[in-house]
Amino acid sequence: MNIYPNAYFNKIENITIEFLKKNKIKALLLDVDNTLVDYSKKMTKEVKTWVKDLKGQGVKMYILSNTNDKDKIMKVANELEIKYHIFAMKPLKKGFKKCQKELGEKSENIAIIGDQIFTDIIGGNRCNMFTILVEPLDKKDFWYTAWKRPLENKIKNKIKGENDVL
Repeated sequence: MNIYPNAYFNKIENITIEFLKKNKIKALLLDVDNTLVDYSKKMTKEVKTWVKDLKGQGVKMYILSNTNDKDKIMKVANELEIKYHIFAMKPLKKGFKKCQKELGEKSENIAIIGDQIFTDIIGGNRCNMFTILVEPLDKKDFWYTAWKRPLENKIKNKIKGENDVL
């Protein structure tokens, strides 16, 4: 089981079209909680601009979230004008494969972007997708995420020691 991402960024909006093209990425699967929105469900203007700019460059996008809070995800999806899949049960492959089929892209041309190693990164790696880990937007976490953070931080420290953080 591969727990390491292909890339690591401090913020989602640091991921550029040039980086995506260099890695042959045509579509993105986006996590929501602590990736697109913070703990209070707020999305920054920078994230909205980033999504709009990449979509304008032809990058396809799909929200892939483990939450079952349909109202929250619908609000984010409608605001960004992208499709969504909730209760994805990441790191299981089913949600990733459903989104891949909808996007009509090969797995190697899809990147998953998320803040959690044990859901987003492992799931994407299991599906042979390009995996991008970002720092969580908020230090506050939901209880079901908080217990994993110390182990994830150890892994991130190893990554930071081996690579430049972008």
